[in-house]
Amino acid sequence: MTVSATKPAFARINANDPLTTPEQVVQVIKRDGGVIIENLITKELAAQIRTDLKTSFDTDVADKYGFFPETTKRASGLLGISDACVELACNKLYTTIANALVSSTYTFWRGDHQETVSGKPIISSTVGFRVNPGGKQQVLHRDDNDYHPHDKELPVMIGCVTALTKTTKENGATIAIPGSHLWGPERRPLNEEAVPAELEIGDALIFLGNLYHAGGANVTKDEYRETVGIFLCKPTLRPAENQFLMVPLERVKKMRPQAQRLLGYGLLEPGVGFMNYQDPMRVLFGVEDEETVNM
Repeated sequence: MTVSATKPAFARINANDPLTTPEQVVQVIKRDGGVIIENLITKELAAQIRTDLKTSFDTDVADKYGFFPETTKRASGLLGISDACVELACNKLYTTIANALVSSTYTFWRGDHQETVSGKPIISSTVGFRVNPGGKQQVLHRDDNDYHPHDKELPVMIGCVTALTKTTKENGATIAIPGSHLWGPERRPLNEEAVPAELEIGDALIFLGNLYHAGGANVTKDEYRETVGIFLCKPTLRPAENQFLMVPLERVKKMRPQAQRLLGYGLLEPGVGFMNYQDPMRVLFGVEDEETVNM
């Protein structure tokens, strides 16, 4: 494990080092908010993911609402289009780290005795990004914001952004602020506090959902970078009864917008419940009203 002595930086830990343990990684993440894992996946698996996502990147339309620069191409719903992404999502090191940091445990009374139950994280979103030359930096943000959490609940998410191409400061590597997961809501993040997470193919930045980060600017003339993100959230962040399985979509299409939103098809700002980075109410039902969200 190495850390830069000249400026704030994220620790780098090699997944192939026999001395590397999930417990070691967890402690670093608790301290810094994130860590760079070298060789999280093989270059062969990264190449297969690139192949699987190429069509999605090539056919993505620009984000007309401004959160993603026009030069950023996106892919989503990755486990539905890529077996290699399924393998990445099930990576043993990542899931073990996530289970340690974002699982849920709760003790309650059942009759005359107490019971303790627990659950492991589930997928919040799976997304791929291709940042083309000229791409501008995203605004610094916390992924946890999507769920409107209170400080005592943080973090409620963890993310793993893996490099499919070499990512550098110049071509738009993810930037993040070490230690910002410890800040309160009043502390404003500043661009000059962020450092780039430069990655070789197969390396990954694993970080907590309350770490301030952003996609970096691509200032190169002819170099794009591709990454893939697997984001997990606490297992409690879902309905008790799964309405998407219980109520057929064809029946939902015949309902009024109020009922459709009660079933969970609406989008919660800033970004929970999206479908291809759009409000499902618009995509599935053609609803345009005061509650329709532009992502």
